[in-house]
Amino acid sequence: MKAKEYFVGIAMVVVIVFIVIPLPVWLIDFLLMTMVGIGLLIFLNALYAKEALDMSMFPTILLMTTIFRLALNISTTRSILAFGEAGQVIDTFGQFVAGGDMIVGLIVFIIIVLVNFLVITKGATRIAEVTARFTLDAMPGKQMAIDADLNSGLIDEQGAKERRKKIQDESNFYGAMDGAAKFVQNEAIVGILIIFITIIGGIAMGSIRDGLPIGEAAQVYTLLVIGDGLTNAIPTLLISTSAGMLVTKATLETEISDSLGQQVFNKPMILAIVGGALLGMAIITPLPVTVFGTAGLFLLIFSFVMRNRQSITAIETEITTDNVEAEEIRRPENVVSLLNVDPILLYFGYGLIPLVDSSQGGDLLERVVMIRRQIAVELGAIVPVIRLKDDIKLPPNHYSILIKGVEVAGGEILFDHYMAMNSGYVEEEIDGIETIEPYMGLPALWISESQRERAEMLGYTVVDPPAIIATHLTEVVRGHLHELLSRQDVQTLVNNVRETHNILVEELVPKMMTIGEIQKVLSKLLREGISIRDLVTIMETLADYAPITRDIDMLTEYVRQNLRRAISRRFFNPGVNTVITLDPALEQTLTSNIQKTEVGSFVNIDQNLSNRIFDSLKNEVNKLTSMGVMPIILTSPFVRMYFKQLVEEIAPDLVVLSYGEIDQSAEVQSIGMVSV
Repeated sequence: MKAKEYFVGIAMVVVIVFIVIPLPVWLIDFLLMTMVGIGLLIFLNALYAKEALDMSMFPTILLMTTIFRLALNISTTRSILAFGEAGQVIDTFGQFVAGGDMIVGLIVFIIIVLVNFLVITKGATRIAEVTARFTLDAMPGKQMAIDADLNSGLIDEQGAKERRKKIQDESNFYGAMDGAAKFVQNEAIVGILIIFITIIGGIAMGSIRDGLPIGEAAQVYTLLVIGDGLTNAIPTLLISTSAGMLVTKATLETEISDSLGQQVFNKPMILAIVGGALLGMAIITPLPVTVFGTAGLFLLIFSFVMRNRQSITAIETEITTDNVEAEEIRRPENVVSLLNVDPILLYFGYGLIPLVDSSQGGDLLERVVMIRRQIAVELGAIVPVIRLKDDIKLPPNHYSILIKGVEVAGGEILFDHYMAMNSGYVEEEIDGIETIEPYMGLPALWISESQRERAEMLGYTVVDPPAIIATHLTEVVRGHLHELLSRQDVQTLVNNVRETHNILVEELVPKMMTIGEIQKVLSKLLREGISIRDLVTIMETLADYAPITRDIDMLTEYVRQNLRRAISRRFFNPGVNTVITLDPALEQTLTSNIQKTEVGSFVNIDQNLSNRIFDSLKNEVNKLTSMGVMPIILTSPFVRMYFKQLVEEIAPDLVVLSYGEIDQSAEVQSIGMVSV
């Protein structure tokens, strides 16, 4: 532990000891001075804090200072009753502040305690309670706003983390202040009780022990007790005022003196009105002319000076702005910022702005955030930030999806309508505006909100506009995720694995494979919809086979076989699954025509043979699609990647698996064979 940590612990123990052990008078004076100094220190820190979290430890400080004051109060009470004195500080407060009169001192003390108890502490407690409640209720909205800013690129991951921590700290602070303010509130009550108990005890001790008349005993001990009470009441008032300032403090970008000046004394018209009112009261009413007239004239003069100063400032600002604009015009254009290309960009026409604007009820930003999370969970990849921008060039109801600056998809949305699609079980057709579903290209209808319930009852699948865009965007991102995965993303994924499997990462990277080579393997997996979330298994496989081959395609096939359980769960149902196989003779033909080059291997066959393969494949695939079954082709492990390369141009979404990628629990049945 550090020395200051020892000091805090020892100090708190010593404070508790004060309750039990009598203290000498000189030490009481020193501790009372310390208490007043601490009160002033806390008060000024709270006054000049720009936001409440600048003193996030205030609830703990409040508790510690309360214990300190109560312990010192008990010590001074003991000294007053036992010796009839409690030091020069208390005696001075009793004689000077109270004017040497016990009635005056008692009234002043009671007023200070009541102001502290009923006005400051009670108000601060209520504000802390309400603020804590509203802060907690606002947390989900603030979290979504942070996610939206992160998704739109306004902040980075570190900034989002800091803002989330600040929201949590605010919630904890106001929740703690809600209870901590009770310390001062209850201390005021205890202070009053201690005063009256000590006065009664002092009169009894003075008359019985010291033999003083009751009146003299009351005068002596009451002044001491009042001095003691006032000495404790002043720091208590300072600290409770500090608590009130903290819970009412908004975040300030400038110092408090500048903020108060700008918000209270920055409007010359208001200053002139107030000055005129004071001057009028001095002339018309019997109020003192010297006081009210002087104040009124001062405010009138000050408002005139302020108006001239603001006029000069406005002219200087205008000149400065014009100079800056002129300088910008003369300066050669800085095109560096124009060179950046957003990985994923969603443009939308001005008619779709309400879908994005949260103030108008739009939730598209929240849906985009969920897209990144959903794909991260399903495929284990980092989706780049998806930026949303309005584009005046687009038609009002259109949107466009760009991947690396190139438009790859788009669609048209009727903002105040719903899209109804025939699910195949529609009992009765419904009227609507004919359209095409943007992603699948299926026929659909735009219907009004009043038709929605009836359409659902008739068997239509009804989707709202934000869901249409979000679904389309999700599928576009899925389809291009393999090219969006960068080396930096892979490095982030590898660093994540390093936290739990450091030996594996050290063995594989960079001794066996570079980040770029791992990125190529992961990209090939994502290209065919294989999740890379189990990155440990993938890297274990690469570490096993990288010493044997450097061929990225072969390494990818080894990884796929070790991911057989995940692949089977991805493409096969629990029951019997119908598939298509390759004729062994065709597999032999493909194997014999594999050509290896420096950039990879491929099947080199003539166009006539390719056409016959494609025709046979088309016939077999049509059998499965007519049955409503997703077509899956099964091949031998060695042929799988070459056959996938061959048919990818004509059927990019066709699922091609090898026998080695089928888990033992999956049941498959071949109903056709591709042959030539």
